[in-house]
Amino acid sequence: MASNGWFSDIQMEFLPEEWRMCANDMSKNRNTQGSLREMAVAGTGKFFLVTGPPGVGKTTLIIRALESLKASNPDFKLQGFYTREIREGSERVGFEVVTLDGRKAPLATTSSSSRWPACFRWPTVGKYIVDVASFESLALPELQVREDTDLFIIDEVGKMELYSSSFFPAVLKVLESNIPILASVPIPKSGRDIPGVARLKNHPGASIFTLTTSNRDGVKDQIYSQLIDLLRKK
Repeated sequence: MASNGWFSDIQMEFLPEEWRMCANDMSKNRNTQGSLREMAVAGTGKFFLVTGPPGVGKTTLIIRALESLKASNPDFKLQGFYTREIREGSERVGFEVVTLDGRKAPLATTSSSSRWPACFRWPTVGKYIVDVASFESLALPELQVREDTDLFIIDEVGKMELYSSSFFPAVLKVLESNIPILASVPIPKSGRDIPGVARLKNHPGASIFTLTTSNRDGVKDQIYSQLIDLLRKK
């Protein structure tokens, strides 16, 4: 049965003329409002979220995009952190967080490489022991919103980082600031995202890029192109 969104065509035939005109006007107004809402959601475009399996190159992509942005305009004010592996020879023994100006702090370590006797009380992810206090001391100040910041880098929002009870609220404050963000999240092993990651993926302003070994170079160029256009309009 056809409808204008308020009354069916059959019902419209039996309405007085002035009622039919009013119903048509209300229908047009509702459609216009719906289109504007869709444009607002689609037009936010300031939250770039990179995901993919472990080892696919999420951090590498973010670092390369960061380097390209700095090269294109050294005056861009970029803020945040990324995560990289700690290796002893060929063995990965942990992770560290690195600020965009090069400061570092431990994020997680294997029990065999740990030098802290109290570490058995700390949270774990697989074989890694998470140093929440160390992570917070470096990462949280980098998520403080400043008016002159052009772009936030958050690599990553994952299970280790989310052991910090202060981290996710800080990420949400960055989102509320409307400052562009380039962030990464893991792909769940079980098929279900952890709640914080799911919330970010469902954010109306999120553009999600899923990396594979075959598309990562193209995705990097795509993200860089969109970011540089966005930052030049500020």
